[in-house]
Amino acid sequence: MIDFYPEGRLINSTENKNYLKSFQGLLDAYNEHKILESKAIICDNEHNLVVDLGCIRGIILREEGAIGIKEGLVRDIAIISKVNRPVCFVITGFRKSLSGDNIPILSRRIAQEICMENYIANLSPGDIIPARVTHLENFGAFVDIGCGIISFLPIDTISVSRISHPNERFYVGMDINVVVKFVENNRVHLTHKELLGTWQENADMFSIGETVSGIVRSVEDYGIFVELAPNLAGLAEPCENVTQGMQVSVYIKNIVPDKMKIKLVIIDTFENSNKCSNIKYFYNKNHIDKFVYSPQESYKLIETDFTLSKHIKT
Repeated sequence: MIDFYPEGRLINSTENKNYLKSFQGLLDAYNEHKILESKAIICDNEHNLVVDLGCIRGIILREEGAIGIKEGLVRDIAIISKVNRPVCFVITGFRKSLSGDNIPILSRRIAQEICMENYIANLSPGDIIPARVTHLENFGAFVDIGCGIISFLPIDTISVSRISHPNERFYVGMDINVVVKFVENNRVHLTHKELLGTWQENADMFSIGETVSGIVRSVEDYGIFVELAPNLAGLAEPCENVTQGMQVSVYIKNIVPDKMKIKLVIIDTFENSNKCSNIKYFYNKNHIDKFVYSPQESYKLIETDFTLSKHIKT
């Protein structure tokens, strides 16, 4: 069972709330070296984070804000950007304020080190783990894989169907599942498309003769590629006034598993008003050794073999 989650997943748990109910609960968490989570409310002019613990406020000193801050490997924006967001931490001690109150001293860095040592360092290729989207760029998505530790999901690993920007699949704060591709020097390389179903699993959701919705992903001289699902696209006959990104209604003319082709006819076009929709996962276990996208009858093999720690296309 996973004991480490992306920041924001722990804050509303019953156990976390119980520790934050009273000063005695905070003392218990300190003695048990428990990782807790609460919202950062202030970043002062020295880049220390003030954290609302419910019954009292705690402080995360700048150098304890994240792994790498002290060494200069991580910029202070990693601390500043946590204001108004949940942060994980362990309580490392208490100090007296000028008024005589006990102020909990917190460390996010130590919480991250515990996560690295007891969770991330033990991940293997093929492990399926939870993640939370923290930032989107045109080349991929940055995700929190535990205690605020960030990993990267390249755009070409998000789905089989090509997209122009990750915001067509994800939004910041979205909880997703990802697959560990390989781990190198504590850097976790991720993929996502293997969880979105094989060609056949996706094709089984459609039937010849149906008219369904799709999104135009590419317009070529010989036809128009239309996404029917994140891991499934078909080829429509050429049609005027159709551009990439449009939403379309398409008639399914034929489904050809041995060639992994779906033949379509565009019926109507619309402006695409829904860039990001809920994700349907076809694989919900905690580990996958091999993902074979292509149907058995296909002459072309497309697979990801995680036992070899690399992506294979033949």
